[in-house]
Amino acid sequence: MKMIFKAFCKKFFGSKYERLSRTLFLYLILFWGLHIADLSIEIAPFILYLMVTAFTAGVMWQALNSQDNASYMQNMMMLPFDRKRFVFSYVAALGVYTCLTKTAVLWAVLLAISTWSCSEILAGILCTVNAVLMAAAIFSLKKHWYLGALWVAAVLAAMVCLWDKPWFTLLTNVNIILAFVLLLHADGYCFYLTSQKTKRTVKVHRQYSVYRYLLRYLCAHKNYLINAATMYGIACVLPLFWGQMESRFTAPIGFAILSLNTPICILLSCDHDLEQAVRFLPCQTRTFCIPYCLFIFLCNIIADMIFLCSLQIQMGGVTVPMFLTAVFFALQSAVCSVLLEWFYPLRGWNVESDLWHHPRKYLVPAIMLLLAGVVGFMPIS
Repeated sequence: MKMIFKAFCKKFFGSKYERLSRTLFLYLILFWGLHIADLSIEIAPFILYLMVTAFTAGVMWQALNSQDNASYMQNMMMLPFDRKRFVFSYVAALGVYTCLTKTAVLWAVLLAISTWSCSEILAGILCTVNAVLMAAAIFSLKKHWYLGALWVAAVLAAMVCLWDKPWFTLLTNVNIILAFVLLLHADGYCFYLTSQKTKRTVKVHRQYSVYRYLLRYLCAHKNYLINAATMYGIACVLPLFWGQMESRFTAPIGFAILSLNTPICILLSCDHDLEQAVRFLPCQTRTFCIPYCLFIFLCNIIADMIFLCSLQIQMGGVTVPMFLTAVFFALQSAVCSVLLEWFYPLRGWNVESDLWHHPRKYLVPAIMLLLAGVVGFMPIS
């Protein structure tokens, strides 16, 4: 078990664990910088538990669905292995990767900007462990996805209703034990993603179409569609956070936030074969970059239009210039995203979730936020 665990850890953290030490050092600097800045935000314990649970489970689920892990596991499974040892070695290595390289940054921020008691920190750590094991257990039950959905709903309901009760920690421990028992009966092959070829006949087209390829790519990667649907859901509820602020100030900020649609902006980085093929195309800018830019623009403008409709229903004051501003922000974020992918694709990543949570994902939204600050003070309405 120790040998398998080390093999996966070296894959996630590097041969000498250099990536782990570098990441933790950066998080320590982040914590210290926020701490000495004397920022103080009062956060309810329920928000802490919900944030660490949702964030950890989401990252763990992305890592479990990583195609890069599938190719690595294929080599591991060519050797004889014990079922239980393999499952727990893989889940433990992936859980350590998730907690120390992803959830740790959330903990660094929360601990720096708010004050927590020892019991609240302990409950938050239990929620983090519970999210790791629960995500792995539900992934092993993917053939019975409805059971996983009911389990998630029950846990969220218990967290909402019982977070301030004395037996909340006990219920969390019981849930951890349940996930552990389910993993005891899991097979190692349930974590291996096989490439499922479609049985339907693919229609042959005489002319190429980048849009057709992008649509097929999204249909083959359902998590990309789920992320887009999540962004559209955020667009619906985003006006609730603005309160009574004027629409001309809040709208550009909303457009900047909704440009944070990472998966569709990293297609070249996550698929080396696609990038190599595109680089050999004649007239690459016209052939691929322009259609790719328009595709991202379409995804962005849908989110922006949903946001404006929700803003009009809840607050009112939406004008024609705001629609034009939405088109401007959607187009600018699409152009910047494509330029980053074309000239500075991400290299040296180990798991696909590294791409989804790379610091570069915040570069375009940060530029859009700065631009929103300028546009917000212009007389657009």
